[in-house]
Amino acid sequence: MEVDPIGLVRSFKSGGRQKLLEHYVNDRPYVASSFLSVALNRVFRSAFTGASRGKQQLADAEIPLEMAIYSVPCRGGESLLRLFEPLGYAVEAEQQALDKAFTDWGDSAYFNVEIRGTKRVRNLLRHVYVLIPVLDKEKHYWVGDDEIEKLLRHGEDWLATHPEKELIASRYLKSRRSLANDALAQLSGDEVIPEEEAAATQEEELEKPIRLNDRRLQAISEVVERCKPSSVLDLGCGEGRLLKELLENRQINEIIGVDVFSRALEIAERRLRLKDMPDNQRSRIKLLNGSLTYRDLRLADKDLAIAAEVVEHIAPVIVGLQESFVISRSRVRLLVPAPQGQLKPSRAASSANSKSPSDAASECACPAIAWAATFATTRSKGTGSAHASDNTCVIIL
Repeated sequence: MEVDPIGLVRSFKSGGRQKLLEHYVNDRPYVASSFLSVALNRVFRSAFTGASRGKQQLADAEIPLEMAIYSVPCRGGESLLRLFEPLGYAVEAEQQALDKAFTDWGDSAYFNVEIRGTKRVRNLLRHVYVLIPVLDKEKHYWVGDDEIEKLLRHGEDWLATHPEKELIASRYLKSRRSLANDALAQLSGDEVIPEEEAAATQEEELEKPIRLNDRRLQAISEVVERCKPSSVLDLGCGEGRLLKELLENRQINEIIGVDVFSRALEIAERRLRLKDMPDNQRSRIKLLNGSLTYRDLRLADKDLAIAAEVVEHIAPVIVGLQESFVISRSRVRLLVPAPQGQLKPSRAASSANSKSPSDAASECACPAIAWAATFATTRSKGTGSAHASDNTCVIIL
């Protein structure tokens, strides 16, 4: 296996991040890392599944096996190599010197490791596949939700009973706490729960309060459903939570997510799995790098524009926002969910049909939302931009 660090950098989508020297000069071509795990899975794919056309009995048998792995980066010390021991392996490790010619420099973080045990070949490969990146605490690719599925698939026979499963999940998922918690929750979900405990847990789940952000997304989805738009703009789409909800609405033929931060758009693309999406679904959604405060012909003449947690950040600064290109075009409805605590309780839950814009403006503590309400009032009186039409309005949640 050969690793080309220069090729990695050239294919690296940095999202505006500066390419540092370590991206070009690093240990990846010389050590046992996540590259080795991927290579093992590709070369021994049938062995990973435990299937053999001619010798299935041998594939199912536990036989004495040895594996030598050289230059294993162990970020955390030799004690981490003991993660193999609860799985039934004898472990021998030799720590490498930083430079044999200069012994006074001390030892490196790399080990030559040998493990021995009586195992199925399938199990040995899966153990190594998971634990190599755990020891390294690094991966050469983005770690997202799909990595949870990989961890559970390769750890299905052993991870739930491993005494260090929390450490393994955390380091395999690059210390992303939310992902590690999800993985551990799914692991524990395989355990048998007594009926009384299960009933109590179910009751607790029913009584658990819904997060404000989830309620806001639900409210937006309900308004979108009533408006029946064919095209929707998500202004300031961030990492794509609302876009995911909009994709569920089959009445929408065109969805455009706009954000000023390219990094957020990269995360949204991965979260929505656009590369794996069927063509008919993929053609409905587009991600654009842009801003609400600039003229952009790509955003013109859409049925509905949603500014969730956006307007309140920019409207007090941009004096001429009411002349924004997006909201001054015909056919556009601007949906502005008010931030928490910005409307009085008696008004906060009101819908666009039950609250007048002027009332919203007088009740609102946020200048941006007050501006939106005032803008709706001027539009209804015909005093807005020259592009305004009777169909243009502002909906405040």
